[in-house]
Amino acid sequence: MKSYYCLQCTMQVELVTIVQASLLSQVSRKTIYNWITQGKVHAYKTAGGHIRICASSLIRPYDE
Repeated sequence: MKSYYCLQCTMQVELVTIVQASLLSQVSRKTIYNWITQGKVHAYKTAGGHIRICASSLIRPYDE
């Protein structure tokens, strides 16, 4: 997969979709959206309006 630069992590990361993030984290899509709203994960909107999640930030919500 392609890697991207995450401004919050300040490193190259893999960006995943909401569905991929929910599967990786074993939580619902709604939980991923809540984490985005709460700022617990790093999320970016694509030019087409889709949301992508920084895969490395998915580890953090469990720590908080």
